[in-house]
Amino acid sequence: MTPQPPHPCCVPTKSRLARLEASIQMSFQRATATAGSLENMVRVDASRFRMGCESADAIPGDGEGPVRIVTLGPFYISKYAVTNAQYSEFVRATDYHSEAHRHGWSFVFRNHVAEARRGPSMPGSAWWVRVDGADWEHPEGPDTSTLERPSHPVVHVSWNDAVAYCNWAGYRLPTEAEWECAARGGLDQKTYPWGDELTPEGRHMCNIWQGQFPDADLGEDGFTSVAPVDSFAANDFGLCNAVGNTWEWCADWYDAAWHAMGTRVAPVGPPSGTYRLMKGGSYLCHASYCRRYRNAARTGTEPGTSTGHIGFRVARD
Repeated sequence: MTPQPPHPCCVPTKSRLARLEASIQMSFQRATATAGSLENMVRVDASRFRMGCESADAIPGDGEGPVRIVTLGPFYISKYAVTNAQYSEFVRATDYHSEAHRHGWSFVFRNHVAEARRGPSMPGSAWWVRVDGADWEHPEGPDTSTLERPSHPVVHVSWNDAVAYCNWAGYRLPTEAEWECAARGGLDQKTYPWGDELTPEGRHMCNIWQGQFPDADLGEDGFTSVAPVDSFAANDFGLCNAVGNTWEWCADWYDAAWHAMGTRVAPVGPPSGTYRLMKGGSYLCHASYCRRYRNAARTGTEPGTSTGHIGFRVARD
Protein backbone atom coordinates (compact mmCIF):
# COMPACT_ATOMS: atom_id res chain seq x y z
CA MET A 1 0.00 0.00 0.00
CA THR A 2 1.28 3.42 -0.92
CA PRO A 3 1.84 5.59 2.18
CA GLN A 4 -0.59 8.48 2.39
CA PRO A 5 0.76 12.03 2.85
CA PRO A 6 0.23 13.61 6.26
CA HIS A 7 -2.84 15.71 6.90
CA PRO A 8 -2.18 19.35 5.93
CA CYS A 9 -2.58 20.55 9.55
CA CYS A 10 0.42 18.44 10.51
CA VAL A 11 2.72 19.82 7.83
CA PRO A 12 5.19 22.41 9.22
CA THR A 13 4.96 24.77 6.26
CA LYS A 14 7.48 27.57 5.91
CA SER A 15 4.90 30.22 6.75
CA ARG A 16 3.82 28.42 9.92
CA LEU A 17 7.42 27.90 11.01
CA ALA A 18 8.18 31.56 10.35
CA ARG A 19 5.20 32.54 12.48
CA LEU A 20 6.36 30.32 15.32
CA GLU A 21 9.89 31.72 15.11
CA ALA A 22 8.56 35.28 15.22
CA SER A 23 6.44 34.38 18.25
CA ILE A 24 9.44 32.91 20.07
CA GLN A 25 11.58 35.96 19.36
CA MET A 26 8.86 38.29 20.64
CA SER A 27 8.57 36.40 23.91
CA PHE A 28 12.32 36.90 24.43
CA GLN A 29 12.12 40.59 23.56
CA ARG A 30 9.00 41.62 25.50
CA ALA A 31 9.12 44.76 27.61
CA THR A 32 10.17 44.41 31.23
CA ALA A 33 9.45 46.56 34.27
CA THR A 34 10.89 46.28 37.77
CA ALA A 35 10.60 49.77 39.29
CA GLY A 36 6.95 49.76 40.40
CA SER A 37 5.98 49.47 44.05
CA LEU A 38 4.98 46.01 45.30
CA GLU A 39 2.17 47.43 47.43
CA ASN A 40 -1.10 45.68 46.59
CA MET A 41 0.70 43.38 44.16
CA VAL A 42 0.63 39.58 44.27
CA ARG A 43 3.45 37.34 43.12
CA VAL A 44 2.55 34.58 40.69
CA ASP A 45 5.28 31.96 40.72
CA ALA A 46 6.69 30.33 37.60
CA SER A 47 4.06 27.91 36.38
CA ARG A 48 2.51 25.87 33.62
CA PHE A 49 -1.25 26.16 33.15
CA ARG A 50 -3.92 25.25 30.65
CA MET A 51 -4.94 28.41 28.82
CA GLY A 52 -7.98 28.95 26.61
CA CYS A 53 -11.35 27.29 26.24
CA GLU A 54 -12.94 24.83 23.83
CA SER A 55 -16.26 24.30 25.65
CA ALA A 56 -19.69 25.50 24.58
CA ASP A 57 -18.94 28.70 26.52
CA ALA A 58 -16.32 29.77 23.97
CA ILE A 59 -17.47 32.55 21.69
CA PRO A 60 -16.98 31.68 18.00
CA GLY A 61 -14.50 33.92 16.25
CA ASP A 62 -12.83 35.23 19.40
CA GLY A 63 -10.00 32.71 19.30
CA GLU A 64 -10.37 31.31 22.82
CA GLY A 65 -9.05 27.92 21.71
CA PRO A 66 -7.24 25.73 21.38
CA VAL A 67 -6.66 24.83 25.01
CA ARG A 68 -2.87 24.78 25.33
CA ILE A 69 -0.29 24.36 28.07
CA VAL A 70 1.51 27.67 28.59
CA THR A 71 4.69 28.17 30.59
CA LEU A 72 5.32 31.46 32.41
CA GLY A 73 8.12 32.79 34.54
CA PRO A 74 7.34 34.50 37.85
CA PHE A 75 5.69 37.92 37.76
CA TYR A 76 3.75 40.36 39.90
CA ILE A 77 0.26 41.61 39.09
CA SER A 78 -1.90 44.10 40.93
CA LYS A 79 -4.67 42.83 43.19
CA TYR A 80 -6.96 45.56 41.89
CA ALA A 81 -7.54 47.54 38.75
CA VAL A 82 -5.90 50.97 38.78
CA THR A 83 -8.20 53.36 40.64
CA ASN A 84 -9.27 56.92 40.03
CA ALA A 85 -7.12 58.00 42.98
CA GLN A 86 -4.03 56.35 41.54
CA TYR A 87 -4.59 57.72 38.06
CA SER A 88 -5.15 61.17 39.53
CA GLU A 89 -1.67 61.05 41.12
CA PHE A 90 -0.20 60.32 37.70
CA VAL A 91 -2.07 63.18 36.04
CA ARG A 92 -1.11 65.66 38.77
CA ALA A 93 2.56 64.64 38.60
CA THR A 94 2.87 64.73 34.81
CA ASP A 95 0.06 67.00 33.58
CA TYR A 96 -0.87 64.13 31.26
CA HIS A 97 -3.95 64.61 29.10
CA SER A 98 -5.81 61.43 28.23
CA GLU A 99 -6.96 60.81 24.68
CA ALA A 100 -10.59 61.40 25.66
CA HIS A 101 -9.59 64.73 27.23
CA ARG A 102 -7.71 65.77 24.10
CA HIS A 103 -10.57 64.73 21.83
CA GLY A 104 -13.14 66.41 24.08
CA TRP A 105 -15.50 63.45 24.34
CA SER A 106 -15.87 59.74 25.05
CA PHE A 107 -18.48 56.97 24.84
CA VAL A 108 -20.85 56.58 27.81
CA PHE A 109 -23.55 53.98 28.39
CA ARG A 110 -26.79 55.74 27.42
CA ASN A 111 -28.72 54.74 30.58
CA HIS A 112 -26.24 56.77 32.65
CA VAL A 113 -26.68 60.01 30.70
CA ALA A 114 -29.57 62.45 30.57
CA GLU A 115 -31.13 62.44 27.13
CA ALA A 116 -30.24 66.10 26.60
CA ARG A 117 -26.53 65.26 26.92
CA ARG A 118 -26.54 62.28 24.56
CA GLY A 119 -24.69 62.71 21.32
CA PRO A 120 -24.65 60.31 18.35
CA SER A 121 -24.75 56.61 19.19
CA MET A 122 -22.06 54.13 18.22
CA PRO A 123 -22.96 52.32 14.97
CA GLY A 124 -24.09 48.80 15.77
CA SER A 125 -24.12 49.44 19.53
CA ALA A 126 -26.79 52.05 20.12
CA TRP A 127 -26.41 51.82 23.90
CA TRP A 128 -23.12 53.71 23.59
CA VAL A 129 -23.50 57.45 23.02
CA ARG A 130 -20.97 60.19 22.49
CA VAL A 131 -20.87 62.57 25.46
CA ASP A 132 -18.94 65.81 25.09
CA GLY A 133 -16.76 66.47 28.11
CA ALA A 134 -16.69 62.84 29.25
CA ASP A 135 -13.24 61.58 30.30
CA TRP A 136 -11.60 59.70 33.17
CA GLU A 137 -12.21 62.63 35.53
CA HIS A 138 -15.80 63.20 34.38
CA PRO A 139 -17.14 59.68 33.67
CA GLU A 140 -20.67 60.64 32.58
CA GLY A 141 -19.91 64.15 31.34
CA PRO A 142 -18.71 67.53 32.61
CA ASP A 143 -21.21 67.69 35.49
CA THR A 144 -19.89 64.43 37.03
CA SER A 145 -16.67 63.80 38.92
CA THR A 146 -14.47 60.98 40.17
CA LEU A 147 -13.65 62.87 43.36
CA GLU A 148 -16.39 60.92 45.12
CA ARG A 149 -15.21 57.63 43.58
CA PRO A 150 -11.54 57.32 44.57
CA SER A 151 -11.65 53.51 44.86
CA HIS A 152 -13.49 52.92 41.60
CA PRO A 153 -11.44 51.71 38.63
CA VAL A 154 -10.37 54.47 36.30
CA VAL A 155 -12.29 54.29 33.01
CA HIS A 156 -12.29 56.29 29.79
CA VAL A 157 -8.61 55.40 29.43
CA SER A 158 -7.28 54.15 26.11
CA TRP A 159 -4.58 51.50 25.76
CA ASN A 160 -2.17 54.35 25.09
CA ASP A 161 -3.27 56.11 28.29
CA ALA A 162 -2.78 52.90 30.27
CA VAL A 163 0.75 52.46 28.89
CA ALA A 164 1.58 56.07 29.76
CA TYR A 165 0.55 55.41 33.37
CA CYS A 166 2.61 52.22 33.47
CA ASN A 167 5.70 53.99 32.16
CA TRP A 168 5.38 56.64 34.87
CA ALA A 169 4.67 54.22 37.71
CA GLY A 170 7.30 51.62 36.80
CA TYR A 171 4.95 48.90 35.62
CA ARG A 172 3.79 47.34 32.37
CA LEU A 173 0.51 45.91 31.18
CA PRO A 174 0.16 42.16 31.77
CA THR A 175 0.30 39.89 28.76
CA GLU A 176 -2.87 37.96 28.00
CA ALA A 177 -1.25 34.77 29.28
CA GLU A 178 -0.21 36.42 32.55
CA TRP A 179 -3.65 37.97 33.00
CA GLU A 180 -5.44 34.66 32.41
CA CYS A 181 -3.06 32.70 34.62
CA ALA A 182 -3.60 35.19 37.46
CA ALA A 183 -7.38 35.33 36.95
CA ARG A 184 -7.63 31.53 37.14
CA GLY A 185 -6.01 31.65 40.56
CA GLY A 186 -4.53 28.19 40.21
CA LEU A 187 -7.83 26.53 39.27
CA ASP A 188 -7.46 24.32 36.21
CA GLN A 189 -9.83 25.09 33.31
CA LYS A 190 -12.53 26.62 35.50
CA THR A 191 -14.94 29.06 33.88
CA TYR A 192 -14.61 31.83 36.47
CA PRO A 193 -11.92 32.87 38.95
CA TRP A 194 -13.86 31.04 41.70
CA GLY A 195 -15.06 27.93 39.84
CA ASP A 196 -17.65 26.83 37.31
CA GLU A 197 -20.87 28.10 38.88
CA LEU A 198 -21.73 31.75 38.22
CA THR A 199 -23.60 32.30 41.49
CA PRO A 200 -22.57 29.57 43.96
CA GLU A 201 -25.25 29.13 46.63
CA GLY A 202 -26.99 32.18 45.17
CA ARG A 203 -24.05 34.53 45.86
CA HIS A 204 -23.05 37.07 43.24
CA MET A 205 -19.29 36.91 42.68
CA CYS A 206 -18.83 39.69 40.11
CA ASN A 207 -20.42 42.83 38.72
CA ILE A 208 -22.32 41.98 35.53
CA TRP A 209 -25.76 42.71 34.11
CA GLN A 210 -28.95 41.19 35.47
CA GLY A 211 -32.21 41.85 33.66
CA GLN A 212 -33.06 42.72 30.08
CA PHE A 213 -30.06 44.07 28.22
CA PRO A 214 -29.68 46.94 27.41
CA ASP A 215 -32.86 48.39 28.86
CA ALA A 216 -33.03 47.40 32.52
CA ASP A 217 -30.26 46.28 34.87
CA LEU A 218 -31.86 44.92 38.03
CA GLY A 219 -28.67 45.39 40.00
CA GLU A 220 -29.06 42.12 41.87
CA ASP A 221 -25.30 42.00 42.41
CA GLY A 222 -25.47 45.39 44.14
CA PHE A 223 -24.41 47.55 41.21
CA THR A 224 -25.78 49.01 37.98
CA SER A 225 -22.54 50.70 36.99
CA VAL A 226 -18.85 50.43 37.80
CA ALA A 227 -18.15 49.16 41.33
CA PRO A 228 -15.19 49.82 43.65
CA VAL A 229 -12.19 47.64 42.83
CA ASP A 230 -12.51 45.53 46.01
CA SER A 231 -16.24 44.90 45.83
CA PHE A 232 -16.12 41.11 45.51
CA ALA A 233 -14.07 38.36 47.11
CA ALA A 234 -10.55 37.80 45.79
CA ASN A 235 -9.61 34.60 43.98
CA ASP A 236 -7.05 32.17 45.38
CA PHE A 237 -4.17 34.32 44.09
CA GLY A 238 -5.60 37.47 45.69
CA LEU A 239 -7.03 39.21 42.59
CA CYS A 240 -10.31 41.09 42.96
CA ASN A 241 -12.83 41.74 40.19
CA ALA A 242 -10.83 39.96 37.51
CA VAL A 243 -14.06 39.35 35.60
CA GLY A 244 -16.95 41.75 35.32
CA ASN A 245 -16.87 45.41 36.38
CA THR A 246 -14.50 46.74 33.68
CA TRP A 247 -12.66 45.30 30.73
CA GLU A 248 -8.91 45.33 31.31
CA TRP A 249 -6.30 46.20 28.70
CA CYS A 250 -3.49 43.69 28.10
CA ALA A 251 -0.14 44.27 26.41
CA ASP A 252 -0.87 42.08 23.38
CA TRP A 253 -2.17 42.91 19.97
CA TYR A 254 -5.41 41.03 19.35
CA ASP A 255 -5.54 38.23 16.80
CA ALA A 256 -8.02 35.36 16.81
CA ALA A 257 -5.58 32.84 15.33
CA TRP A 258 -2.03 33.88 16.25
CA HIS A 259 -1.72 31.74 19.39
CA ALA A 260 -2.70 28.59 17.49
CA MET A 261 0.84 28.55 16.09
CA GLY A 262 2.61 30.84 18.55
CA THR A 263 5.07 29.87 21.24
CA ARG A 264 3.70 28.34 24.43
CA VAL A 265 6.50 29.88 26.53
CA ALA A 266 5.78 33.41 27.81
CA PRO A 267 3.64 34.27 24.74
CA VAL A 268 3.11 37.94 23.95
CA GLY A 269 0.77 37.94 20.94
CA PRO A 270 1.43 39.01 17.34
CA PRO A 271 4.01 41.67 16.41
CA SER A 272 1.43 44.13 15.09
CA GLY A 273 -2.26 44.54 14.49
CA THR A 274 -5.27 46.82 14.45
CA TYR A 275 -6.75 46.00 17.85
CA ARG A 276 -5.31 45.66 21.34
CA LEU A 277 -6.50 42.82 23.51
CA MET A 278 -8.85 43.11 26.49
CA LYS A 279 -9.86 40.53 29.08
CA GLY A 280 -12.48 40.09 31.77
CA GLY A 281 -15.74 41.54 30.51
CA SER A 282 -17.59 44.35 32.29
CA TYR A 283 -20.70 45.35 34.22
CA LEU A 284 -22.52 45.48 30.87
CA CYS A 285 -21.96 41.80 30.06
CA HIS A 286 -25.09 39.62 30.00
CA ALA A 287 -25.67 36.03 28.93
CA SER A 288 -28.12 37.13 26.23
CA TYR A 289 -25.48 39.23 24.48
CA CYS A 290 -21.93 38.91 25.82
CA ARG A 291 -20.74 36.04 27.99
CA ARG A 292 -17.19 37.33 28.08
CA TYR A 293 -17.07 37.54 31.88
CA ARG A 294 -14.98 34.34 31.90
CA ASN A 295 -11.31 33.57 32.40
CA ALA A 296 -10.70 32.47 28.81
CA ALA A 297 -12.84 35.12 27.10
CA ARG A 298 -11.09 37.75 25.03
CA THR A 299 -11.80 40.56 22.62
CA GLY A 300 -10.03 43.46 21.00
CA THR A 301 -10.57 47.08 20.08
CA GLU A 302 -8.58 50.02 18.71
CA PRO A 303 -5.86 51.18 21.13
CA GLY A 304 -7.24 54.72 21.03
CA THR A 305 -10.69 53.64 22.26
CA SER A 306 -12.07 55.05 25.50
CA THR A 307 -15.39 54.13 27.08
CA GLY A 308 -17.02 54.01 30.50
CA HIS A 309 -16.30 50.29 30.91
CA ILE A 310 -12.60 49.87 30.04
CA GLY A 311 -9.84 50.08 32.65
CA PHE A 312 -6.63 48.17 33.41
CA ARG A 313 -4.45 46.57 36.06
CA VAL A 314 -0.66 46.52 36.07
CA ALA A 315 2.13 43.96 36.18
CA ARG A 316 5.88 43.90 36.73
CA ASP A 317 8.71 41.43 36.59
